[in-house]
Amino acid sequence: MFMCFGPIRIRPVTFTLRRPAARCVLLDRAGRIFLIRSEDPIDPHKPEWLEIPGGGMGRGEDSGAAALRELYEETGIPDVEMGPCVWVQQVEYDFGGYHFESDDHIHVAWCDGGEYRPKGLEALEAAAFLGADWWTLDELLSSDMPTVPARLREFLPAIIAAELPDEPIDITPPASRGGRFS
Repeated sequence: MFMCFGPIRIRPVTFTLRRPAARCVLLDRAGRIFLIRSEDPIDPHKPEWLEIPGGGMGRGEDSGAAALRELYEETGIPDVEMGPCVWVQQVEYDFGGYHFESDDHIHVAWCDGGEYRPKGLEALEAAAFLGADWWTLDELLSSDMPTVPARLREFLPAIIAAELPDEPIDITPPASRGGRFS
């Protein structure tokens, strides 16, 4: 005899990717930040979010070099002045059917602006990225869209004011499990 106690929910298979990653807070000379608007193409129930460019580091790759590579691949903006690693975070999140455990090194970089013309998106990124734009700090602070990193609004004002830390600041969210914007 078969008994059913409610709707059956099939959960997709999730793989865990553990990786070091490099991200970049890209600022133009007016102090605006470049943010990519994204969604999870596998989970339509997640809200859209804004994220800084970045991704996995290659074996033996320096975080600054990885941040510069990822920045160019995801934005297409050339002629960037890469700065130091200003933040670090350890986060877990689900995205695109994968579970990520990421050790992020987040650099700051400056440029004269530029248009969003990605040069090397992976298939999942191409499906997730909806567009990108330059945001003023006030625009970002007045927006309620989730961000990656989650604590971007908290720590960005000091970076825009050129108050760079001597050592990277740990911006790991208090609860880093579950969502893409953790």
